[in-house]
Amino acid sequence: MEQMEPRGGGAAVTDPRGVLRQGRAFLDFFWDIAKPEQEVRLAATESLLRHLREGKKDDELKYTLKRLVEGLGATREAARPGFSLALAQVLQTFEEIPLCSILEQIKEKHNLEKVKKKLVRNAAFGNFFGVMALFQSGRLVKDRKALLESIQLLQQLTNHQTHLRDLPRKTLIDITSEVPETVFEEVLFDILQGDLSSAFTSPENLHLLLVGMQKFPGVLKPKKLKKLFGSPTVVNKENISRLVELLKSAAKSEKEDKKVPSVVFDLLQVALKEGAFELFWNEVVENGLLKEKSGPVSYMCYRLLGSALPLLSMEQLQVVLKGKVMLHYGEHVVATQSPQGFKFAAEMEGYIDAFLSGCDDPERQLTVMLGFSTLTHQGRPVLLSASRVVRHLQAVALQKYISWLKDMFLRPDLDCCLDFSSNRQKQNRQNGDIAQQKVARLRRWIIHRLVNITESATRKEESLVMDIARFCFFHAFFIAKKKNSQIAEASVLPSEPLNERDHTETENYFFGLLQTLNTLPVLGDTAKAAALREKHVHGVTADGKLWIFLLVEYANKLLSTEHVKAVKPFTKEQRDIWERTLQSVKNLQKKENKSDSAKVGAFQQLLLSMAIHLFKNQSETVDVLSDLLNCTERAFSKEAKKKKTDDSEPGWVEVMVEILLSLLAQPSLLLRRISKSVFVWICPNLTKRGLQLILDVFDPNQEQNEESAVVVMEESNKKTKSAQDTDGEGSEDSSDEENTDSEDEESEEVDDNFRSQLMKVLQAGNALQKEGDESDEELDDDAMMALDKNISALFAEQQKRIQAKKDEKDRMRKEKILRRDFKAKVLDLIDVFLVKQAENPLVFDIIEPLLQLIEQCMSSDSDKQEVDFLQKTASIFKNSLCRNKQYCKRVASLQEDVHALVQRLVKKACKHTDSAVALYYFSASLYLLKVLKGNTSSSAPPPEPEKQSDSRAQQACQLLSPGCLDVKKVAAVYQQALTQFLSRRNSPLTCSMFHDLFKRFPV
Repeated sequence: MEQMEPRGGGAAVTDPRGVLRQGRAFLDFFWDIAKPEQEVRLAATESLLRHLREGKKDDELKYTLKRLVEGLGATREAARPGFSLALAQVLQTFEEIPLCSILEQIKEKHNLEKVKKKLVRNAAFGNFFGVMALFQSGRLVKDRKALLESIQLLQQLTNHQTHLRDLPRKTLIDITSEVPETVFEEVLFDILQGDLSSAFTSPENLHLLLVGMQKFPGVLKPKKLKKLFGSPTVVNKENISRLVELLKSAAKSEKEDKKVPSVVFDLLQVALKEGAFELFWNEVVENGLLKEKSGPVSYMCYRLLGSALPLLSMEQLQVVLKGKVMLHYGEHVVATQSPQGFKFAAEMEGYIDAFLSGCDDPERQLTVMLGFSTLTHQGRPVLLSASRVVRHLQAVALQKYISWLKDMFLRPDLDCCLDFSSNRQKQNRQNGDIAQQKVARLRRWIIHRLVNITESATRKEESLVMDIARFCFFHAFFIAKKKNSQIAEASVLPSEPLNERDHTETENYFFGLLQTLNTLPVLGDTAKAAALREKHVHGVTADGKLWIFLLVEYANKLLSTEHVKAVKPFTKEQRDIWERTLQSVKNLQKKENKSDSAKVGAFQQLLLSMAIHLFKNQSETVDVLSDLLNCTERAFSKEAKKKKTDDSEPGWVEVMVEILLSLLAQPSLLLRRISKSVFVWICPNLTKRGLQLILDVFDPNQEQNEESAVVVMEESNKKTKSAQDTDGEGSEDSSDEENTDSEDEESEEVDDNFRSQLMKVLQAGNALQKEGDESDEELDDDAMMALDKNISALFAEQQKRIQAKKDEKDRMRKEKILRRDFKAKVLDLIDVFLVKQAENPLVFDIIEPLLQLIEQCMSSDSDKQEVDFLQKTASIFKNSLCRNKQYCKRVASLQEDVHALVQRLVKKACKHTDSAVALYYFSASLYLLKVLKGNTSSSAPPPEPEKQSDSRAQQACQLLSPGCLDVKKVAAVYQQALTQFLSRRNSPLTCSMFHDLFKRFPV
């Protein structure tokens, strides 16, 4: 047999075929280690180690080392790290294997001098991954001889940059950073002295020096540094130009990593240690790197700014946050707002977030927040007003930040801001309005920032949230005549009075804040607050009071104060309705423990919300409030509890439904959400007439009514810019609009009336030849001018008529979109009722209207809004109705009606030409079968429960029990349907329908 010598000396390996004879599984380990899948490689490495530990065979271990060393230089790139990791694990497990012998095997197997030219790349990688394996084994720093030879091998590999690039240098730095200081001084310093002396020739050598200075300060002292490269420090005036060039090179070489190059961050740390930070920042970064008009260099400066924040003192933070890098960063953010541009703002916010979360000093936290809040573009801060970084602020820092925001709102100090403008803005600057525009932009950002803090901050208290809410409410709807110490918001007068637009913007953001408060979990650390949070109570303080009620109380206090005035003063009628509303809310609070709390809460929430809206839209809100107050009085009066004899007069539930429907048409997202939550509370009291009011919205015969038109026009005329007060539910499909407009233009035809008018004008001007007249007499100039004028007037009138027709079509199309949008909102109420009141018999009244709506949508236009509405309707029908596990359990008195409904649904399914629509009708009939079968008949008493002897028998009895289901009647209905399906070729029914029927109801 053929003999094989070991690479590292020692006894010869026995016949390798003897190893192979032990099993193919052993060789499969090496095949799997070379596979590209990382999971497979790791599993194979673990299995190999387990096999070697359990077998304890020297020949297998030596064969393993041989195969792993050979695999280090494999042609496949994915195989090299696999063999390197496996070799590292073997060396770590079997510490008796000498590292020097393995290193000799690596050098011999992958000899760079003897290898063929085309295999130099594989050999270079073989040596590199061999050293990596020794390093990863954790034993290299303990073996001085192997460590020295490995460093020397890495230095040789630096000559093969074509293949390895900077990998040997980086590995050399990693190994150096892991060795003890004594080993570095006694073993490595001499062989690394040349690299350290040439630190300013490449970023890698500079990085090695910086790592050595930080890891081994006792070795690389200033005196030794002066011997190495002539100066006791790295960051000094003599080295500025060389450092700038090295950092530029580092930025361009690592531009794909999207992180601060290690050499740059280490240089920052060394500059701080040497006390030369300001020199480094001002000369190297701002006056050196920033002048390079290069993306990678600029991004490196921004990342360095973000990374440096945790390392800097208060004074150094001030230098950085008011410097050129910040200004350059702000210009970049504004210039890259296009969707195609690379946006660095999110990355910078990550640096700010990391700093604030790891900093315990509230003063440094506040300094950073103020620094980024005062970086402004034409008065507007570059930092997003909705940024969530404030959640990490300490309570003290958060309070001071809010105070600063409020003070800047009242007395804008643009001089403290690091403001910039684009070149075009500088050219078009008008000194008269620029200051006011900056103040307006700053105030708009501040009010949004304050509103967002109530949602983002985690260390907020009730007093802080109420302070922000009062501030926003006051400056949205009130103006201070003079200072008043009793009202905190009027204790300081604005240096620049708020104009109408400022009040409107603040008003919009306030209603966004009100929406946040209504969904805000209970704040505080008390046991009562924790108990309310466990119950998922929202919109109240720790003592159970509604946030909106506290704001209404505050508003009432302001109305009775002489030192402030409302932006829109109340009339006597409006003030009376305000007083009635407050009195009604107080009466409701007295009944909260006596009456139904949900009902009381619904009315209270709605009354308070409309009372707040009285400051925004007074004329319309007065009418709604008047109806709501009357409805409240009737709902809680003693007569309402008695049996109602006059059916012609609507009950309080019907009036409430009408009010909620009118509120759903409003552009305010807050009102719409409140309407939905109030509807949840009144669902148990909903009557058939009240439900019919909701269903009438989907009736196509009702769309032409005056009321629906008013609903559409109200919403179409109210578009606000604030994201807090509007939502995107009524978005229009612009592509469809453009297509319809182009089609209208192409299909526009000249009507006969216009043609006859044009002929008359031409004949009056003698521009047309009469029959039999062959003269070529031309018109004179005056006649031509008169004719031209008449033709122009005629075409102008025709153009106006065409434009009027287009405007009318556009108006009709927009009304259709808004009407569909309104229906989608009302459909949410249907969904709520089906989910919350699944056991209510009124559910049966919803089935047919819902099916008619689906049928109507399927036969209408297929634009995006129609498709979305159809999908929403179908989803509610399937999930909230048919698949709902809860259903009505009081069907005994309605058996005949429900059976008749089943018959109608099946017949309609058979008559339809569209199988998709027929499926919905058929599914509805199956839902009714489930309801009938799940109810107990009143005529037949339920069987007495037997002893639990056989659970399967009980389940079988339940399955066979018909409940309220008239099996003969229902069977006849489905038998007719089945006959039609089997006899008609174009039947809308399908096999899956009957399969579902027989599967669910086998009896």
